[in-house]
Amino acid sequence: MAKFKEQTVLLRISWMFLLFNGIGILIFGILVVTYPRIAGPYDLGLLRALGVATTGMGFFGTVITLTSYRRKERWAWLTLWYYPTFWTLHLVGGLPPGNDHIHQVVFIVVSLLGLMLPFRYFFPRETV
Repeated sequence: MAKFKEQTVLLRISWMFLLFNGIGILIFGILVVTYPRIAGPYDLGLLRALGVATTGMGFFGTVITLTSYRRKERWAWLTLWYYPTFWTLHLVGGLPPGNDHIHQVVFIVVSLLGLMLPFRYFFPRETV
């Protein structure tokens, strides 16, 4: 708990943005596994497999955010660039979920803010 209190407001906001992304992906994955018909009339086995993969991605992103990212480990910052990449590819490719794609834009912006706001915490300027 002491580490949490040492964090600045900027770092707290950034990891909460990334946590929002991870939990959103996790929930979508669980929904697709549980109710594969919500994603469309496709092969249910394939959809369940994609749901399991998405659930795993959301779970690992959430764990990375809550552990290593909060400790300002660079590898976690680099790894979590998967979020804006994932959502941008979904937006550009017109991929599900949904048809309005507004949520994808929101997730792109939130993940970019979560990664860019604390940039100097992960890569401080070198002093000579």
